[in-house]
Amino acid sequence: MTDIPAIPEPCDLLVEAGHVVPVEPHGVVLEDHAVAIRDGAIVALLPAAEARRRFTPAETVSRPDGVLLPGLVNAHVHNPMTLLRGVADDLPLKVWLQQHIWPIEAAVISPAFVEDGVTLAIAELLRGGVTCVNENYFFPDVQAATYRRHGFRARVGLPVIDFPTAWAASDDEYFDKAGAVHDQWRDDPLVATAFAPHAPYTVNDANFERIRVLADQLDVPVHLHLHETAQEVEQSLAEHGQRPIARLDRLGLINDRLIAVHMTQLTEAEIHLCAERGVSVVHCPESNLKLASGFCPACALARAGVTLAIGTDGVASNNDLDMFGETRTAAILAKAVAQDAAALDAFEALRAATLGGAKAMGFDHLVGSIEPGKQADLALVDLSALETQPLHHVVSQLVYATGRHQVTDVWIAGRARLRDRELVDMDPDRIVANAHQWRERIAAVERS
Repeated sequence: MTDIPAIPEPCDLLVEAGHVVPVEPHGVVLEDHAVAIRDGAIVALLPAAEARRRFTPAETVSRPDGVLLPGLVNAHVHNPMTLLRGVADDLPLKVWLQQHIWPIEAAVISPAFVEDGVTLAIAELLRGGVTCVNENYFFPDVQAATYRRHGFRARVGLPVIDFPTAWAASDDEYFDKAGAVHDQWRDDPLVATAFAPHAPYTVNDANFERIRVLADQLDVPVHLHLHETAQEVEQSLAEHGQRPIARLDRLGLINDRLIAVHMTQLTEAEIHLCAERGVSVVHCPESNLKLASGFCPACALARAGVTLAIGTDGVASNNDLDMFGETRTAAILAKAVAQDAAALDAFEALRAATLGGAKAMGFDHLVGSIEPGKQADLALVDLSALETQPLHHVVSQLVYATGRHQVTDVWIAGRARLRDRELVDMDPDRIVANAHQWRERIAAVERS
């Protein structure tokens, strides 16, 4: 008796690659595999030959020299500040922020500034294989609309800070506007929200307490710069009699909703407290190095069980959104800080740049790994260039040798956003011309 062949299943897209790095399960690299996508979600991950028999795709992308991986997750950005790239370099954090960045922002920040900065950032991110960001800036309503228009996944921060800005003039206005933005985007498939109090030194106890209550009620994370510099810790001891983490613990914020960014000044007890409470940490090594803020003990955090993510921080202090470069720096710096060459190995670093970021943001049920049922947020990287040959170990090559210019294709929820290095539905010439206009406006502010 002859077996009757099964009728092939339709799918929207079949992506075939020489190698697939699913991230979950950990440490796995699959050769000559394919991912089938239907309605924006991953249907199957299987050998390419089997995929061709099982599916009849509307479109097939085949990259025998490519590596398919989950889209990178940039877990801490200030993307409107992409328009401030290079305006105040080689300065310590407080001088950079208070004497340069804040005065310039006061003069130029507006909905148009935010929209144009986010658009420029999205184009740069896509060309570097990034499909998701954790955003922290003003005018979150404009940010959310811009990310949605370009089909980009984001968790948008709802800012809270103790002084008036172009976004809000009082504590109540910050919270009222936060509630309105959250309500508008609460059910969106691509854009979500988080509370984004700036830092312990710019937010008072009462506002932190309001954030804790509302974060629980709305079921959203809290995205916060924390223990970024030694000066921040010293200031907290002088003003509150406690280190910032102890103060936040007193206020009920050291919990599994907290996305703590930078964390360069940590005691062993604080590391274990974060692990016990489920705090996630975003490591931004290049910004910390450039501002001389200190060294995040990434290896110690990871080994303690803390979810570790990677972020570039804003372009004004990095000065790029290159997650391949950031991940390489994170891996190498972790070894130096831990004085252990095995610290944060290539697989662990790539996991932090994908699933770690997704988990920190509460998006790990959607993205961060290539698994059936998850959203098809994917990036293809060409490793055939001489700079990444010979190819002995795929993930080692991705972390230690690959440049973002080797990203060929990107999909978000199954929709092509970069195809053969060309942005889809974005006009690079117009974006660059618009950036030139902002350069002139910002330069005029600096001269005044």
